[in-house]
Amino acid sequence: MGVPMAKPPLSMRPTGWFQVAWSAEVPPGAVHRMTYFGRDLVAWRGHSGEVTVMDAYCEHLGAHLGHGGTVVGDDIQCPFHGWRWNSAGRNVCIPYEDRPNIGKKIRTYPVTERNEAVYLWHDVERRAPYFDVPDVFGAWDDGRTADDYHRSHPDQILFDPGLELHPQYVLENGVDFAHFKYVHKVPIIPLFTRQEFEEPISYVDFTIAFEGEPGSIEEVDSWVEAINCGLGLAVTKSHGMIDNRTATAVTPVDDRTCDVRFSVWIGRDPSLDEETSRARAIKHARGVIEQFQADIVIWSHQKYADPAALARGEYAGFTALRRWAQQFYPPEDRIEHTQAARQ
Repeated sequence: MGVPMAKPPLSMRPTGWFQVAWSAEVPPGAVHRMTYFGRDLVAWRGHSGEVTVMDAYCEHLGAHLGHGGTVVGDDIQCPFHGWRWNSAGRNVCIPYEDRPNIGKKIRTYPVTERNEAVYLWHDVERRAPYFDVPDVFGAWDDGRTADDYHRSHPDQILFDPGLELHPQYVLENGVDFAHFKYVHKVPIIPLFTRQEFEEPISYVDFTIAFEGEPGSIEEVDSWVEAINCGLGLAVTKSHGMIDNRTATAVTPVDDRTCDVRFSVWIGRDPSLDEETSRARAIKHARGVIEQFQADIVIWSHQKYADPAALARGEYAGFTALRRWAQQFYPPEDRIEHTQAARQ
């Protein structure tokens, strides 16, 4: 067995939206168990369709609601004594009493569903959400909708749990132009046309040139537009070689590990019947996922470098992203970076 890596110097308590499940994993009436940010949680969907994420333990005598708990209407019922709790975490029924215990409440979390996924809002100060999850289809206002793409779940996804990495490692990949040749074994050179790190939602766009060609932006017809939603989520729109959209979600489990989820949507081919188009999409999605898995190998064995010995061409992007990332960490967890450009 290998020696566990040291705890990352970056905080594992960032503020933001983090994927905790795919929507299909929480059908009506289901109770889904999970652990994130060091807390045992359950997600459940009431019969009206709303998903709730709450702490996993009943406030009565501490039974775990994910082991035998059931959904009754729009409440969750404890398997131990039948106490029922609503989507706000309030006790609404004690079956052997004539009124509920109004003084008890299970902690619940802000949740949003988008991109076939369930996202939880995490903030150590318990502030309300102050930015939104981007829609992988609607964010670019290009007239494309989910109907133009094959669904990602269950055939075009990756779930890699319990990895010793950090969400910021993954986002830093988005400003790294030099790794494609060595990690992905392709002669791609990204030419960045946009790097905006100001608001909680940031933007990175690049066109794709190929090593050995002139690389003029005007001559290239392949490009990627990425939207970073805090540290937990990045969505991309790609055009050129394969028409696809992706969502990369990295969610801290504890102070050492994260779960990684990756979703891929491939555009429908109107010239093909549905079955053939779907088979083609799955094949292309597997290729995209394989490229992403090559990155995971690096991230999961990476040690955060600060100061980083950056080349001149890397300095602007990495420095901007690292400064931007600090806003999501609790004040006591923020670090002053001492980047050094290699001349």
